[in-house]
Amino acid sequence: MAALRSLLYTLCGLLAAAALFAIMGLTFVDVGGRKFVDTSLPGALELTEVLMVAVIFASLPLVSLRGEHVTFDSLDPFLPAGFRRVQQALVDLACAALLAFVAWLMWDHAGKMADYGDVTNRLRIPLYPFVYAMSVLSALSAVVHLLLMVQPVGHHYAGVEESP
Repeated sequence: MAALRSLLYTLCGLLAAAALFAIMGLTFVDVGGRKFVDTSLPGALELTEVLMVAVIFASLPLVSLRGEHVTFDSLDPFLPAGFRRVQQALVDLACAALLAFVAWLMWDHAGKMADYGDVTNRLRIPLYPFVYAMSVLSALSAVVHLLLMVQPVGHHYAGVEESP
């Protein structure tokens, strides 16, 4: 699990960071162009939208791995630790099932987008590769939740010590 964790942090982290940096640079150039040259960067909005998809979906496995999803834990102090562990495993199973279903739907949709030739309006960038990537990253998040059922992270789960 430690090797997978390290690989996910590296690959997904670099992808999200690179996309976020690209958004920052794109916005800087676009705003600077509008301010100083009185012209906007063509397709800046489309590129920003595509890059936001990369940031969000590359971050999803990391959020899952770190157990940083929004949770409701107000009742946890009143529940026995064993019950909470079972509850958390069931929540991870439900998250894995839902993320796998979403991944399957997006994979199917990406194929249809490829068949139809869906592209962005201005720059004519094909959309299906991004939807395939969203599907793969959602499936990866589902796998992370399955692994969390076996080896949960300590800061999020009751009675689990954090491994180094």
